[in-house]
Amino acid sequence: MKKKILLPIFAAFMIFAGTATTTNNSAEAASISELTATASKYIGVPYVYGGTTAQGLDCSGYTKLVFKQLGYTLNRTAAMQYKQGTSVSKANLQAGDLVFFDTSGGVSHVGISLGGTKFIHAGVSTGVTEADINTSYWSKRYVGAKRVTTFGENTTVAAGEAKKEEVKDAAIDFTVYASRGEVALQLAEALGLDTSDTTSVFPDVKSSSKFAGAAKALYELGVFTGDENGKFNPGSPFTRAQMAKVLVAAYKLELQEQQLSFTDVPASHWASNDISILASNGITNGLGDGTFGVSNNVKLVDLAAFIERAQNK
Repeated sequence: MKKKILLPIFAAFMIFAGTATTTNNSAEAASISELTATASKYIGVPYVYGGTTAQGLDCSGYTKLVFKQLGYTLNRTAAMQYKQGTSVSKANLQAGDLVFFDTSGGVSHVGISLGGTKFIHAGVSTGVTEADINTSYWSKRYVGAKRVTTFGENTTVAAGEAKKEEVKDAAIDFTVYASRGEVALQLAEALGLDTSDTTSVFPDVKSSSKFAGAAKALYELGVFTGDENGKFNPGSPFTRAQMAKVLVAAYKLELQEQQLSFTDVPASHWASNDISILASNGITNGLGDGTFGVSNNVKLVDLAAFIERAQNK
């Protein structure tokens, strides 16, 4: 991706606001899917006041880090970021707009809109997570939104398992979180699959890869499919929604009478049925706050628990 430099809107504004900037129209625009993939890969990172790295982030440290990886420069604090870009009404929010809140007096909190009412942010009690502007807490504290750039059309279809762009970054701690490749290895072992055939069925998995046998075996079972480019993306993190879909397919789970719903899983969500099946079989009870955590990356400890419970069904 070409680097995008945020140029001054007004010279006078630069004098008083420091680094207020906007996009260079001659640069290649990041896509919405690039934005969401970059923003989502930090889900689960804890909140740390003053934090600017994947070891811990505060709200503006998070937005600054995400935009930096996409080639844009933001100011350091929420209040200073509010001085950048162009004001946008809540009704016209687009993915990538910065949304601001008054949580402790003035503009004191910032997140990244995912389009509509959803946004992603580093919350003090939640770490990096998704939220909804229209909930009672956030709607009362909403200040406004700013657009510092317009993101391009999606380059991948984010609907269904394995449709997210590959996210391969040192920011994800794979000693804590499960990669797609690791999920394949552990699932193939738990199912007792023959992984001796390492013939590559994915362009990004060489036959010499340690994931090749497991990826091939699970592909043959219809458990894993590639993205729209046929890639397996072994180095990408794995979401809880994707985990639900894979487990249901791997263990041929069916919906039981017991029903359990989650506030972050609408009926229209692509993994809604799989998540319902997983919950009805007692394999998951969610995160304890009424949510399933559809976009949260699966931790290795949770992966082991998921597989063990599915094995016992």
